[in-house]
Amino acid sequence: MINRILNSAACVVIAMGALALADQAQAACTVIAATNSGPTKGSALAASQRAVETQAQQLKRQHGWRSVSISARKVKADPFWKAVRPVVPPEIIIKPDVRTAHAYTTCWPGVVVPFVCTSGARICGR
Repeated sequence: MINRILNSAACVVIAMGALALADQAQAACTVIAATNSGPTKGSALAASQRAVETQAQQLKRQHGWRSVSISARKVKADPFWKAVRPVVPPEIIIKPDVRTAHAYTTCWPGVVVPFVCTSGARICGR
């Protein structure tokens, strides 16, 4: 009798674990990046972080997700005018990078604008 109860309990635990794994497997994730500029580092940083939030909400609507989780993810600095500055040299990055719960942001002095920032995030939706 006790063996039957233990076997039943083990089956329930295994089934619950399988359901949890199936639920995780259904989550679709993508990494996004948003670059923005501003007259100050703070304004460029805030604008790029808002753009990440906007992209997350657009993805949520586009895919019909009920919910999204957003986590900071470092991405490559992405200059606006690649004809003027094709890449951002590491030595001009303004330290430290700024990391929040929802975005990892790297900033540098711009060529055409005073400051430019790229924010990155990993978006997972269900």
